[in-house]
Amino acid sequence: MGKTLAEKILSEKSGQDAHSGDIVIASVDVAAFQDGTGPLGVRQLQKMGLDKVRAPKSIFFLDHAAPSPRKELSNDHMLLREFSRKSGAILSEVGDGVIHQRLVESYAKPGDVVIGGDSHTCTSGALGAFATGMGSTDVAIGMAMGKTWFKVPETYRVEVEGEFQPGVYSKDLILYLIGMLGADGATYKALEFGGAAIRKMSMEARFVLSNMAVEAGAKVGLIVSDEKTKQYLRSRGRVKDWRPLMPDKDAIYERMIKVDARKLSPQVAFPHTVDNTRGIREARGVKVDQVFLGTCTNGRIEDLKIAAKILKGKKRAVHTRLVVVPASRDVYLAAMKAGLLDVFVRAGGIIMGPGCGPCVGVHQGVLGDGEVCLSTANRNFKGRMGNPEGMVYLASPATAAYSAIKGQISDPRELFEKSRRKKTKKSSKRRKNR
Repeated sequence: MGKTLAEKILSEKSGQDAHSGDIVIASVDVAAFQDGTGPLGVRQLQKMGLDKVRAPKSIFFLDHAAPSPRKELSNDHMLLREFSRKSGAILSEVGDGVIHQRLVESYAKPGDVVIGGDSHTCTSGALGAFATGMGSTDVAIGMAMGKTWFKVPETYRVEVEGEFQPGVYSKDLILYLIGMLGADGATYKALEFGGAAIRKMSMEARFVLSNMAVEAGAKVGLIVSDEKTKQYLRSRGRVKDWRPLMPDKDAIYERMIKVDARKLSPQVAFPHTVDNTRGIREARGVKVDQVFLGTCTNGRIEDLKIAAKILKGKKRAVHTRLVVVPASRDVYLAAMKAGLLDVFVRAGGIIMGPGCGPCVGVHQGVLGDGEVCLSTANRNFKGRMGNPEGMVYLASPATAAYSAIKGQISDPRELFEKSRRKKTKKSSKRRKNR
């Protein structure tokens, strides 16, 4: 009987013939904490007298409150720095970047088991890793013991065919899917993405899908390890980490979901749940006080390039703030080299250091009462950006950038239509002059 990606990885890591529904004890390759969940994990280990780590890659990321806005958080940073030094764990310092971006850049690889004290750890699933978020105590034990237990999840196969319209991106696809499934529609399932549209996607676009799989309740969001994966790892100087990994042709899936990319329009998640998604037509005209471009979902160089192309030579609306946060130091440097930061600043934007920034509502962009933010993040729960009276909408970088110019939620396809009309007009003139 063939196996899904989830079954293959957990079979290998547990040393048994694992199928959905089985309970396995699997070795852990990467165990990670961020500064919000790490202190609890460390204190639990200290209570148990466990002061060394056994997971091959045990990492603490200072990213959620970076730089720290309060002394209490600064003290937590001190705790994580000291524990890392004593235990042999790796420390990713303030300014290095968001945990999930750093994991795909430098640590996770195809076939790994990755556990993290953050629900969006599933981002690394786009590399073909069984990557999932867990509670702080569970991650702490996995970090200290080098293994943990799982129930092997059933798998939903998501087949995406066709090509996206100009102005439609992977963020629109995952928002559409979450709206279709519901916030708990794939609880403890593996979402396995495939089809022609996925094969054509860049790794950065794939990361968006895996990152937000948890918003439908999924345990993991998995994508094959193919030539695109290999090229990405090579670009990171990690080609030796690559291995091909794909499901068996006769794998058994609990559910098959088919999506035609050609029929998708830009999507917007309305407050206060991610599955409250609607097509852009229903969102048009909503006044926007702040646009936030960044996060572990859409703060990569490809996202910044998409937004900069729209914003170049233009200005944000007078009443709309534009906050830009690169997802990592490497993304920041690449954006600087490509001249993207210049574009954002000239458009009236504010550039923050790499990290989570406004996403978690600790600092750097907390909303005022009744204010609306259009964000490229993965969550829009009540109070998510620091104020329960704020309203958070989610969309792609293209929709966010275009809306920053317009001052209200707007359809980025308008830009592509205008460009098409100009080209048609020029072509017609040339034919007349012949």
